[in-house]
Amino acid sequence: MRVVYLGTYDYDKPRNRLMIAALRAAGVEVRECCVDVWAGVADKSLIGGWARVTRLLRWLAAYPLLIVRYLGCPAHDAVVFGYLGHLDVLILGPFARLRRVAVVWDVFLSLPDTVVGDRKMISPRHPLAHLLRWGEGLACRRVDLALMDTRAQSRLLEDAYGLPLARSGHVFVGAELDRFPYLPPRPPPGPGQPLTVLFYGQFIALHGIETILRAAALDSERRVAWRLIGSGQEAARIQAMMEATPGLAIHWQRWVDYERLIEAVAAADVCLGIFGGSDKAGRVIANKVFQIAATGRPLVTRQSPAIGELFEPGLAGIRLIPPEDPAALLQAVLELGHSRESLPQDLRDRFSPAALGARLSALIARTLAAKADPPRQQRPDDEAHPIAKDGDKAQQKR
Repeated sequence: MRVVYLGTYDYDKPRNRLMIAALRAAGVEVRECCVDVWAGVADKSLIGGWARVTRLLRWLAAYPLLIVRYLGCPAHDAVVFGYLGHLDVLILGPFARLRRVAVVWDVFLSLPDTVVGDRKMISPRHPLAHLLRWGEGLACRRVDLALMDTRAQSRLLEDAYGLPLARSGHVFVGAELDRFPYLPPRPPPGPGQPLTVLFYGQFIALHGIETILRAAALDSERRVAWRLIGSGQEAARIQAMMEATPGLAIHWQRWVDYERLIEAVAAADVCLGIFGGSDKAGRVIANKVFQIAATGRPLVTRQSPAIGELFEPGLAGIRLIPPEDPAALLQAVLELGHSRESLPQDLRDRFSPAALGARLSALIARTLAAKADPPRQQRPDDEAHPIAKDGDKAQQKR
């Protein structure tokens, strides 16, 4: 199988690197055709003023170059548009159609769901919200396969835009296992020493950092030393909360290089996932969760439909708690930290490059087969074509 990974996708995001590595691990020949217009931007929502205008112009100027480069690519079976690829699909997708190849889009996150529903940056009635919904729906209907990171996320696209099951799929985010090796258990803290508990990531509503602060406020005996790494949309609000609650045993570090995150994880007794109460928080498995699981460090995160896709009930080394529940968070941290449990090492096999590549390449192969032999045009017997059958059932339910 030969694939062109096409567009203005952000190569600094682990998702894009992981998907490309997964395809190559599965033996797929991947040719990258990319203009990285997002280099150096950790959180796109924080771009403002002239920087936003400059970045937009740079983004639009990339398309003529990408069209020329893509048309010069050797023969291939499919085009994959990486995250963030909404405009890529609409502008570059027709050229892939001209070459009669399958078009796959790693949507990864829904823009209206993120901007309107989760981060609440604009009102649902704002004209831009309507434009985002219309544009995303149009892009989803222009591809042969739309991918998300969990089954719960895939259902969002299916329900929002009427996608049949045969044209949607999901592949875990995973983790770069060479950067996050399995770690030996930490020795217990000495007498009177607190547990070290780590959260890292962008400060966005989905992460529920406010819940961490409230858990720290409940810890009047200072049994836990809380460490936060990161910044983002919620940073100013978190700063105000910390200033209004003096005496918190919290150390906040605004930035750590990606290559050095493993050092922070290794120094922690317990690591934290996400605790937000939004619908999106219940549908995703954060990148940090996979990274922590790869190291084996004990993990506390919120219970959700998505998290059940990765962790079975009763697994050692993890505690799942209700969202936005600081008391439950503090109790879980203390219990897990003193139990000295670790997550099992074989968890890594569930989201290794080989596992992700096997799933992703199978989804693309299914799409290629459906394009080569359209079920309704070739045979009336749906039993011989489970792809058509599943898609028809999904449409009947709607």
